Amino acid sequence: MKIATAAYPLDWFDNWAEFEAKARTWVIDAAEQGAELLVFPEYGAMELSTLAGRNVSMDLEQSLHAVSDRVAQSDAVYTKLANEFDVHILTPSAPVFDGDMHPDRPVNRTRLIAPNGKSAVQDKQIMTMFERDPWDVATGSAPLTIFDTNLGKIGVLICYDSEFPLLGRALVEAGVEYLLVPSCTEALAGYWRVRLGAMSRALEGQCVSAMASLVGHVDWSTSVTDTTGMGGIYAPPDTGFPSDGVLAVGEIGKAGWTIADAPRSAIAHVRREGVVRNCTHWSEKQAHSSALPVTYCDLR
Repeated sequence: MKIATAAYPLDWFDNWAEFEAKARTWVIDAAEQGAELLVFPEYGAMELSTLAGRNVSMDLEQSLHAVSDRVAQSDAVYTKLANEFDVHILTPSAPVFDGDMHPDRPVNRTRLIAPNGKSAVQDKQIMTMFERDPWDVATGSAPLTIFDTNLGKIGVLICYDSEFPLLGRALVEAGVEYLLVPSCTEALAGYWRVRLGAMSRALEGQCVSAMASLVGHVDWSTSVTDTTGMGGIYAPPDTGFPSDGVLAVGEIGKAGWTIADAPRSAIAHVRREGVVRNCTHWSEKQAHSSALPVTYCDLR
């Protein structure tokens, strides 16, 4: 199975046709290279705010609503492309006012779309500091989800979520073989935090993780002005995979796809025959944790 993960720049659109043309160009590029699973980054949908004009795109609250208003329409575009090119697509995540648990605040939501048109969403679980203030993004109403596809069992950890081991472990215990990590990071340190999270979750779960990033500078927003990152696809550094665990990695700030083969059989093999067996042995850690409580010793 071949994965394509994006280093994706945000663009200004004068009309909807320009967005459709960009989406189509990106999907064609990946599909022509043989990719079957395409991963777009966190908050890649913020460019949809430009369709409401500069006064809206430059205003944080108005831009959140402008993007949310267009998500259903953009999902329809990606659904059509997934069917046409026979690929699975993880859409650029977006602020979505879903009207359920938090009707007055958006969640950070992405959608995994299969070629047959079926799809489901994943909401971000834990918000970063900027999402708490000033964005005021709400915790998603959709729990962690396992997407059972023809490519394998897939889970999604949106950016900061990848830095919390128990979230990844919950997905692995549910059978996930691939973890998708769409991200949006301003500084290089932020990129590395998410990358190290993605690589660590691949090690612990003996699975493959694919990280996508926003890249570049825009002058039409006050919220996603500068973003840093690159695409990367990671595996456990063990039997059947590279010694550094890197299946493929892009170039910082350079837009485009990073693509690698990541067959399910290799994941099954390393879980069964690996030099280490993190996926299996995690339960021993839990047993020891419950049997040996932590004690406090005051040495002051």
